Amino acid sequence: MEVNARSALPTTLVDALRRNAAAKATEAAAGVAAVQPASPAPSFGGALESALRAVSASQAQSNQLTEAFLRDPGSVSLEAAMVASQKSQIAFQSALHVRNRLVAAYSDIMNMQV
Repeated sequence: MEVNARSALPTTLVDALRRNAAAKATEAAAGVAAVQPASPAPSFGGALESALRAVSASQAQSNQLTEAFLRDPGSVSLEAAMVASQKSQIAFQSALHVRNRLVAAYSDIMNMQV
């Protein structure tokens, strides 16, 4: 999973957030009122879920390649297994970073005095 250099968020999460913002802008430009669409609108929760699913898929692919290499080194190259492992590690670290930021933001909001 790639990481966006400016925001340090996973690229899939950033792309999902951009699609969500574009959909809302399109609705606002078209003058769409509070009409419920046939399919649910993209949300932050949905974007976060899809990013976590991508991290999980990356880890599963890394495990598959590693196990395939261990069973038969001729079937999978060491480079492919190591690259997949590094990608999944970066994706997990990015997800962990996002989680830490969300927890910090939640803590800041909860500590605000009203």
